Amino acid sequence: MLVILIGMWLVLSRLSPYFLTVGNISEITLQTAVIGIIAAGETMIIISGGIDLSVGSMFACAGVVGGLAFQGTSNLFFALFATVLFGGALGLVNGFVITGLRVPPFIATLGMLGMARGLALIFSRGIPIFGLDQRYLWIGQGKIVNVIPIPTIILLVVFGVVFMIARYTRFGRFTYAIGSNAEAAVLSGINIKVVILGIYAGCGLLCGLASIIEAARLATIQPAGGTGYELLAIGAVVIGGTSLFGGEGNVIATLIGAIIETTIRNGLNIVGVNAFWQYVVNGAVIIAAVAVDQLKRQI
Repeated sequence: MLVILIGMWLVLSRLSPYFLTVGNISEITLQTAVIGIIAAGETMIIISGGIDLSVGSMFACAGVVGGLAFQGTSNLFFALFATVLFGGALGLVNGFVITGLRVPPFIATLGMLGMARGLALIFSRGIPIFGLDQRYLWIGQGKIVNVIPIPTIILLVVFGVVFMIARYTRFGRFTYAIGSNAEAAVLSGINIKVVILGIYAGCGLLCGLASIIEAARLATIQPAGGTGYELLAIGAVVIGGTSLFGGEGNVIATLIGAIIETTIRNGLNIVGVNAFWQYVVNGAVIIAAVAVDQLKRQI
């Protein structure tokens, strides 16, 4: 995937002199931040053999709760904490429904997709939230040395932390074990319920963090925001090579997958291709990635 990404950048740089510039590359990383952070949490879920279709709705609902908390208190830190914590709570509910009620992840998160979206609209009465102050906006619009966007730094920190957890902790090893063979994991003494609760709660926390970044970028919190983000997040995970069958994947590869998705949108815009073709190309890339995974399994 890294070779493919570099190849895409080289081709697009030949097609447009404006693509391979510091400003545009910075913009690509900025555009990647929101989906990339959500995809980091989705990666752990898919490695465990599950899936989360509700990340876009949790993203919107957590953002609305944090926005209302900020309007009510004007306390930035409380609002940020409320956003992330509520996202984690929604993810924890997903985990409980899957482990406690034994509902398949696809159905459990499909239900949460509707519930969280409805709560976002109920809490906000369907009205976007405005009035975020400059401290809040700096999270999404600020830059270090006037070049590196703050969301890009947050994105790299998140992936660094998730990579360390996946690679070097018992929790990460247990996640891979559950995805490879859940029954064997149980026989090995792994508490599957606790691990799955932690995985889904962690994904919810990252959805809340991503909603903060988008709200700060746009200077508004949209209760209808995040629509379709679940497909983009899952697409980034799949393009990065994580198997939908579980037990196999790499968090850093997911970051590359997210950048590839953003590069497709950014590059096609720069070279003047109709925006509707972005969906076609992105869908084709996802299908190709899954097809390659299937071929690898057959070999």
